[in-house]
Amino acid sequence: MKSLALRLCLGWLFSLLVAFGAVAQESPTWTKLTTETYPGKQDDIFFVDPSLGFYGNGAGKIFRTTDGGETWEKVFDQKGTFVRCLAFTDDKHGVMGNIGPGYFPGVTDAVPVYRTVDGGTTWTPVTAIEGKPVVGLCAFDVVQVPFVNAGNLDYRPRIIGVGRVGGPTAYIWSDDLGQTWKQGELPESGAMAFDVKFLDDRHGFIASATHADVSQSNGLILATDDGGTTWSEVYRSDRPFELTWKFSFPTNLVGYCTLQSYNPDPTASQRFVVKTTDGGKTWTEVPLVDDPRVREFGIAFLDENHGWVGAAPHGFETTDGGVSWTKANFGNAVNKIRLIRSNDQITAYAIGIEVHRWQSK
Repeated sequence: MKSLALRLCLGWLFSLLVAFGAVAQESPTWTKLTTETYPGKQDDIFFVDPSLGFYGNGAGKIFRTTDGGETWEKVFDQKGTFVRCLAFTDDKHGVMGNIGPGYFPGVTDAVPVYRTVDGGTTWTPVTAIEGKPVVGLCAFDVVQVPFVNAGNLDYRPRIIGVGRVGGPTAYIWSDDLGQTWKQGELPESGAMAFDVKFLDDRHGFIASATHADVSQSNGLILATDDGGTTWSEVYRSDRPFELTWKFSFPTNLVGYCTLQSYNPDPTASQRFVVKTTDGGKTWTEVPLVDDPRVREFGIAFLDENHGWVGAAPHGFETTDGGVSWTKANFGNAVNKIRLIRSNDQITAYAIGIEVHRWQSK
């Protein structure tokens, strides 16, 4: 009887502690999805909604899922193409950016952009890009541009592309779902371009580097407040062998960017993430880890405090805005993390050597 009473008492106490949050609840975890084996870092994954998504890799392949990543089908396979970036404006219209020849071995395709109008079933080269030849791209962003439609305020998607690693740089955009593209100029200090993020049609950022030779490069962030007509420098690292890589803006004021280091000196071991709390006007360096083995790639934040950094040999997670970091178990060399919000649930997809999925409770 005493044993039974004790168990009942302990059970009641545990329930009470849970109700008041004194007992930690199980946190969501990352799940590895079944995908085709790939020997290195895969660069981009994009979901239109929680069910329909695409990912691509350097072998010139694009895969599509219609069940949230449970199964995948190959919809593009072209040797010599390096699928570097993907973006969709709806379930039919999307674009793929190719890194282009002259940087990675085996890449022979000189077409920088491909387009689909049938949900990824077929992809066709885009030839209508004004200005100088675009060698290759590294990232896309989609921003909604306001316009007056029959007397009402409406919005249309603008696709923005930048590239590339190793140079030369390109900054292009399309207002007709990727069919035709205009081209702008970047400052001479921006010798490479790796990512682009627009908060609205006027305010945007490009992750860049000051020199095409990484041994002479500092990490650089460029900003515009006039829709990309002009760009100014808002952050530059003061160490060589560095470049900024990927952005995440959980709010219009708070943003993060990964900072890569290729310094061969093992004593140059501190790794940083750069952070803004004033909408990108100023950026500060937040320590990530003191480890010369670490190379940062992708980044995504659910809110101002909770986020992940993809890296080699493993990723990192923070729940306090970067004050502290712990190991994240979503694979090696995660280059892109996409967040899909649907009703009250958030689903995250991380792509690197493998593809992982995380879902909020």
